[in-house]
Amino acid sequence: MAGPDFDAEIKQLRATMRTVEQVLDVDAMRREIADLAEQVAAPDLWDDQANATRVTGRLSAIQGEVDRFSELLGRIDDVEALVELGREVDDADTLAEAERDIERIHKSVEALEVRTLLSGEYDAREAIVTIRSGAGGVDAADFAESLMRMYTRWAEQHKYSVEVFDVSYAEEAGIKSAEFAIHAPYAYGTLSVESGTHRLVRISPFDNQGRRQTSFAAVEVIPVLEQTDDIEVDENDVRVDVFRSGGPGGQSVNTTDSAVRLTHIPTGIVVSCQNEKSQLQNKASAMVVLKAKLLARKKAEEAALTKELKGDVAASWGDQMRNYVLNPYQVVKDLRTGFEVGNPAAVLDGDLDGFLEAGIRWRRGAERAEEN
Repeated sequence: MAGPDFDAEIKQLRATMRTVEQVLDVDAMRREIADLAEQVAAPDLWDDQANATRVTGRLSAIQGEVDRFSELLGRIDDVEALVELGREVDDADTLAEAERDIERIHKSVEALEVRTLLSGEYDAREAIVTIRSGAGGVDAADFAESLMRMYTRWAEQHKYSVEVFDVSYAEEAGIKSAEFAIHAPYAYGTLSVESGTHRLVRISPFDNQGRRQTSFAAVEVIPVLEQTDDIEVDENDVRVDVFRSGGPGGQSVNTTDSAVRLTHIPTGIVVSCQNEKSQLQNKASAMVVLKAKLLARKKAEEAALTKELKGDVAASWGDQMRNYVLNPYQVVKDLRTGFEVGNPAAVLDGDLDGFLEAGIRWRRGAERAEEN
């Protein structure tokens, strides 16, 4: 890279960061951090555990976003200083190191820039993720559990908190379904591109003849509601069932009928929650999910775009959006964007950012094409 190009590259990085700062409204995020910090410091914070968890999780997530932005600005300052040093001492090695740093910074800035593409009505919300095993028997149940781990690992790597509402375990291995929330700004906008059918091809560990098995799992992502959302639920329309929580390990929650299942009679939507020991807490959490699902249904019907919010899919052949192939070769490929990675183990361990960024850009491109 010639000398003048350093200046152009750094100038472009700073311009992009200014755009990101304006779109994300980093100043507003800092004000919210100050407000949340005051709430966290209140001595009675943990009198309401649900609210305390929400406040501390929100504070951690937003602080992480601001720290990420500030760290990138610092890296740009550092590489600019490195370029100046290399020029002063006429050191080719120092300038080569600066070139490598700029390339890495470009990738980080591009990843942050993707956030500016999340301008949908609910994109800034936290997300509720539902995973259901589909065709494929025990392999599908095992795959569904792997997907749950993939998303929770992704959240952990970004320091986002995860709240598990309900897990229905399969008899032999894996899970029939799971429902959990990811508490982070823009979690819905980011993860909504994951809605659809995921397909796994591998040598089945449950087949004593070692045959290759294809299995499916469905992922649904909906936004968490806020108090300003216009969703009213008539209690007379909701059937409440209580039951004993299930799962491996004989946890203490299994000793009482604390789990709650809500059935919304007019729509047939069923939501369960068993993560808390208290029946009242489980009912409150289940109602949060039920309202979110009703909002998703309402908006989808209004816009006649079911897949935009709910992504109701069959988890079988014909509608898959991503393939995870472990045999006879190894690759994970998104069928919409064409983005692929040759390391399925890393993807299933939470390395999802490349797929998420490609999906968000693909969706924005499709929206622009429709607008035109």
